[in-house]
Parts: sequence; C-alpha cells; structure tokens
Amino acid sequence: MSESKELDQKEEKRLLDLMAQSLSQEFPNPDRIGCPDPEVLRGIAFHKLPLSEVRRWLDHLSTCSPCFQQCSEFRKEAERHRRRRRWTAAGGTAILLLAIAGWVWRQTHKPATEVLDLRQVSALNPQNPGSREQQSLVLYGWARHLVVDLPVGSKPGIEEIAIFTETNVEILDATATARSEGEVVYVKVDVDASRFQPGQYRLGIRQPDLAWTDYRLRVP
Repeated sequence: MSESKELDQKEEKRLLDLMAQSLSQEFPNPDRIGCPDPEVLRGIAFHKLPLSEVRRWLDHLSTCSPCFQQCSEFRKEAERHRRRRRWTAAGGTAILLLAIAGWVWRQTHKPATEVLDLRQVSALNPQNPGSREQQSLVLYGWARHLVVDLPVGSKPGIEEIAIFTETNVEILDATATARSEGEVVYVKVDVDASRFQPGQYRLGIRQPDLAWTDYRLRVP
C-alpha cells in the first residue's frame, strides 16, 4: 500500500467504485468503538491523507454511522472551500456513493473488497526472499474480493495471482484478465481471506508461463 501518495479526485472515485460492493449501511456506534481521531476524518475529507491511511478507514466509515456523518460534514466544509464547481460536484458524488453503496451492501449481502497497490511497494529479491526489508501489503480477514493494482508499466492481459505461506504452500491460485482504468492496470479475483491464519505470506503475480514476481503480504 502507498505510504505517501495523496488521494486525488480520480483515485478517490476509482477506489469508491471498486469498494462499493463491500461498503455497508450506516450503523449506530454510541461508544465510538474503533473510531479514528476527528482530524483523521477531516484529513480524508480534505484530501490530506496518503492512500494507505484512507484505505485503512474506508471499511470503518461504511459501518460506523457517527464517523460517516462526521466525515460527511467535513466533506461539506471542504466543498465550501473549493471554488471549482466540477471538483465540488465530484466530491458530493463520492459521499453519495458511500451512502448508496452501503445500502446496496445491506440489501445484497455482498462481501468486502480489499485493494492491494503494487505500484507503491517493492517486489521481493529472488536472491534473498527471506529479507524483511520490503514493505508488507496487508490483507484483512474480512476480504472476499481482491483488487490488485499492478506495477507501473503493466499491460492489460491474462495474469495469474497466487498466495503462498512462508513454507511455500499455495493457498490461492487464480487467473483473471487485467484491465486498465486511466493509468492504472488492475486485476480482480475472489478470495476468502477469513480462512487465512494471521501471519506472513507471499503474494505472487505473473503472466502465464513466466516466473513469479513476489511481494510480502501480511494478514493481521
């Protein structure tokens, strides 16, 4: 996941579209269990947080009514500070999408989607696969669909996706067609992350008959 790139308008809409099926209807949370600091919500609304931090809270926002409402108010405040009407309309659409997608999730019981961004992390060194220097991607146990943003320079086409344990046991093997949206090439596969034990794994990607490119993966 990214550690520094700010959430811009296009990326925000793309992420919300991809994750719409996993967002749920607003829930009461009077004890504010698991809620972020209000400054985090403000940072999301004003586009001040890196992508990794925003993605961390998207699922919570979809299942916590107080946080969702507070973030919506911050978004309205942010919109008032923007003079470009086109951006303002897009921002309002993003919030509306969150609300509608939450309702759809509750009606259809669609499971959650996790996004792994390979553009912001380094692949494991084949000569030293046990190195702990590479940053880990994070896959949460609630994920039922996986969206993998492929490395910069990737092209649409057939991609194989696999997840391996630290003892090299393959626990996920999927093939899907990589598609492009703007400058992003991504692939979507189904995954039941609830059956993965917490720990370290490897995410492998490759085109058919080519060698695997591996990334460190952690399940909290």
